[in-house]
Amino acid sequence: MGAAVKTDPQQLKAVLVTDCGSTTTKALLFERRDGRWRQTFRGEAPTTVEEPVADVTVGAKNAFVEVQELSGRTILRGGEGAPFELTETDPARGIDLYLSTSSAGGGLQMLVAGVVSTITTESAERAALGAGAIVMEAISADDGRQDFERIERIRHVKPDIVLMTGGVDGGSTSHVVEMAETLVAASPRPRFGDTLKLPVIYAGNREAASDVQQILAKMAQVVVVDNVRPELERENLGPAREAIHDFFLSHVMSHSPGYGKLMSWSPVGIMPTPAAVGDIVQTYAAKTKQSVLCVDIGGATTDVFSVFPDRDGKPVFNRTVSANLGMSYSVANVLVEAGAANIRRWLPTAVSDTELSDRLRNKMIRPTSIPQSLDDLWLEQAVCREALRLSLAHHRSLAIGIEGKRERGISDVFRQASDRYELVDLMKLDMVIGSGGVLSHAPSRMQAALMMVEGFGLQGVTQLSVDSIFMMPHLGVFASVHPEAAYEIFEHDCLIHVGCAVVPIYPAKLSKAGALAEVHLDGSLLGRVAAGEVVKLATPSSGSATLKVVPLHATVDVGAGPGKPFERSVMLGECGVVCDGRNRPCAPELLEPTKQRRVFEALGLMGGGNG
Repeated sequence: MGAAVKTDPQQLKAVLVTDCGSTTTKALLFERRDGRWRQTFRGEAPTTVEEPVADVTVGAKNAFVEVQELSGRTILRGGEGAPFELTETDPARGIDLYLSTSSAGGGLQMLVAGVVSTITTESAERAALGAGAIVMEAISADDGRQDFERIERIRHVKPDIVLMTGGVDGGSTSHVVEMAETLVAASPRPRFGDTLKLPVIYAGNREAASDVQQILAKMAQVVVVDNVRPELERENLGPAREAIHDFFLSHVMSHSPGYGKLMSWSPVGIMPTPAAVGDIVQTYAAKTKQSVLCVDIGGATTDVFSVFPDRDGKPVFNRTVSANLGMSYSVANVLVEAGAANIRRWLPTAVSDTELSDRLRNKMIRPTSIPQSLDDLWLEQAVCREALRLSLAHHRSLAIGIEGKRERGISDVFRQASDRYELVDLMKLDMVIGSGGVLSHAPSRMQAALMMVEGFGLQGVTQLSVDSIFMMPHLGVFASVHPEAAYEIFEHDCLIHVGCAVVPIYPAKLSKAGALAEVHLDGSLLGRVAAGEVVKLATPSSGSATLKVVPLHATVDVGAGPGKPFERSVMLGECGVVCDGRNRPCAPELLEPTKQRRVFEALGLMGGGNG
């Protein structure tokens, strides 16, 4: 273990946290000053997990050097072993604790297997995604593939960990045993550590556990945990997620280049980056008692996190990763999945399909380039809207609630769809958090706000915010040691409130009705939302206020039901209140260059400024 070993929250004054990403290692310094925790300095360096360096600690130390130079705080010391100076009597020297998250080397990659795709396999997928994994493949007994096709696919994946499920407790074991035999026939090798056995977590029917262990013993290291679906009406994802994290540390991190040394520097295990982000999202949702939707859109993948109440009012966390939707490496995939017409509809100027395709493919082969003109910027942000739309659709398909226990007959076994319902309800969404370069570093906050409003197709009244410098992973792992300090930094330094969106939903017959609703702020009329129009209503750029939206027609819904006024306390931002009177889904005639140009002009975006 390294020199920095304090974990008592009351003793901590300076904490250094890194996020070792696929391309960049980001180091942040958190300090307690005058009784308050703040993020004070930050450093970046290229991640060095790949050849020729093949040692993640080299890039980490380079990031530490930048923090040290900017802060004037002595952090590094010479010699081998733990690199950190201890904090003692001199407040300008050392740190108390070092923590880290990681998504380097492609992050945590998993294969999940179950019996029924919409029951046990889906639960396994939610468990893996919630633990911060990328699910490379989901195998089910009912997936329509022949055994040889499943075996070929399993061999191709080369996962870090396999999560195997199947059956409710006390049910039939035959299909579960067959799935274990398929895994043995495929005999996949783990991505790291050629001499190691493949880590397999069994979280299925407990009646089959001993058979599964016996079948897999020769080719895998098997850990048995509680069933992810002990009953048809109940999920139990916690034990599987904990086992995934344990295997992540013992098999994936410890055998990745340099991670053994990095782990020795901290008394707290390295967390997968998405798991850390998920933790801070859940903390924020619990503290504020809000439903939250968070997106992290990167160059290769887009992660979506949500916390929504189920029908019993219990908050449910979900995470999905769209591994083929991103802003650089995967930008051509967005073009293929969305289609040129869907990207083009968000542009304020006309572009041919050929030109659009050529420009996006240039971006794919030069993934680190940034927009050099307004046209380039608008195209990048149009791609972002489609990546958000597609990622949310994927997220909604997996963020599923399960109906509570009730009397069942034999026929109910064949009607599983009736027990499932979508958790994500945009009319009940309180807060959207945008993260990733295209949102956090947009030239203006209004651009980020409009990307989220249009990309997610927001409805009702929703607060809009962005992660200032993508510190959510750092705060997630810090929260495992000092949740109060992490939350304080999250509110003051990480979360930037940019404004609110008001999007009424109404019958098509009101499309020519003019004003749909009135918007009041602290009791005074702020303005109106008109059908088919998008406007910005100016407010103070900070602080809180009471926002009240009053429908002007009995069939207009702003979040409280048709014709009913909606009122809530909101945090204000520089974008004020963005009123979008385009119904959901937007009519095609409202989404074409001339109309989109009017939206940009109304929000002051044609010059690329802050509007």
